[in-house]
Amino acid sequence: MIWVNGDLLSPEEAVVSVFDHGLMVGDGVFETIKCVNGESFALTRHLDRLALSAGRLGLPAPDLPALADAVRQCLDAAPRWPLGRIRITHTSGPGPLGSDRGAEGPNTIVIVGEQAPFPATAAVTVVPWPRNERGALTGIKSTSYGDNAKALAYAKERGGGEAIFENLAANLCEGTGSNIFIVTGGRLITPTLESGCLAGVTRALVLEWCGGDEEDVPIEALYEAEEAFLTSTTRDIQPIALVDGRRLKEAPGPMTLAAMKVWAERSATELNP
Repeated sequence: MIWVNGDLLSPEEAVVSVFDHGLMVGDGVFETIKCVNGESFALTRHLDRLALSAGRLGLPAPDLPALADAVRQCLDAAPRWPLGRIRITHTSGPGPLGSDRGAEGPNTIVIVGEQAPFPATAAVTVVPWPRNERGALTGIKSTSYGDNAKALAYAKERGGGEAIFENLAANLCEGTGSNIFIVTGGRLITPTLESGCLAGVTRALVLEWCGGDEEDVPIEALYEAEEAFLTSTTRDIQPIALVDGRRLKEAPGPMTLAAMKVWAERSATELNP
């Protein structure tokens, strides 16, 4: 079942206008939330970030209590998959054939689906297009995902499972759907939010539960890292084994293993941290 603007519908019934600006011009925001055995993880944090993204994009505020109930309805109607994903999409709604927004109001959609586990380790590819840390969409989880789709296709053509962006300052930034941590000099480091990366929910929890420093580092630091890992909602912590085909020293290394252990213990008991 799919929730659309307050109604729980079958996939055949769940439709929005072809004039929806989320489709037409990518004028929308979204969240992906992990669910394990029918239970969502970190739902409050994701809903708060959805509201923050909507506000920064100038969209009407989503009804968060209604969305929390919608997630529950969709989960109750879905199989209790060992691993699943919840997708919440909030767009500006139908509009004209251009960038001007319409007056009909937003469309909000909740979908639940099964998620395949990620590989035990990741191969990443650094892409030649930088993130713009000063762009209008910086820090917004926007449905304007064309640059990510192109970058991920580029990475996969070269044997990578995730693409890594530097920013305009030639500093390490993020992946297409992940944040990145490196270990250098025995220190756990992740790029600052000022680098242009998204404020990932898993990123924030790793910093809270495992420690680490937010620091801007040159893209070259990834190639020289002692260890590195990706974080995202559905992959949790995924060690990086290869960077542009070059193997890192350890995958997972001791600091990555320690973070993975803490994550497994805490996330199993704190479903809405």
